[in-house]
Amino acid sequence: MYDMRLFTHHKNDLTIILPGHVMHPLECSDDFTYALLFISPKMLDDLRFHTFSHDYEKFNSAPFCSLTDEQAAHLLAIVDQLAIIANHTERELPHRYQALLAQLAVGYEFLNYYRRDQDRQWAENRYADTFKRFCDLVVKHYRESREVQYYADLLELTPKHLSKVIRTATNGLSPVKWIEQYVTAQAKRLIETRSTQTLQEIAYMLGFTEPTAFYRYFKRATGMTAKQYRDNVL
Repeated sequence: MYDMRLFTHHKNDLTIILPGHVMHPLECSDDFTYALLFISPKMLDDLRFHTFSHDYEKFNSAPFCSLTDEQAAHLLAIVDQLAIIANHTERELPHRYQALLAQLAVGYEFLNYYRRDQDRQWAENRYADTFKRFCDLVVKHYRESREVQYYADLLELTPKHLSKVIRTATNGLSPVKWIEQYVTAQAKRLIETRSTQTLQEIAYMLGFTEPTAFYRYFKRATGMTAKQYRDNVL
């Protein structure tokens, strides 16, 4: 059980348990064996500073990975090397701590390499969920704001990270363009179905405080004025 969720481990499975999380074994097979590596808070902080800082969320959300026999053997060899270094004193090895940290960094790089397919899938799934939330927010709030910063704040992301998520989910479309396409689609729908409404009234219905701002927005997005579009529809 990991954080109150049930999981089943198989041969060569590896788990990274970060501070604040709990894993509790419930039952195991008779041939079960394991290697357990504890890292001190200081060493974890140093490891984060050098290599680990950008992957904290990844290991927090996806702590498990499956290894091949060869991959497991490589990581176990690194654990064995850590044990050899740890069994010496600082007097025997003046740079003992640095050697341990360097060996951990090597293991971490191999682990990242072994997890690459899983991490790619994790990122895609995470981006897909964020993109869906972004779409839902635009549908709900496009009359209030068409600014990327507004939606990034609602999602508790930086505009730069939100842009990366949207471009990944849409094969290169920026969040500005996605919002623009959605607003323009709504504008076209209203122009086509509300023939008795003036373009100024449609601008207000879309949340623009000034009709001229809507006219500029529509022309920038479509290459034609709202009046030209209405004339073509008519």
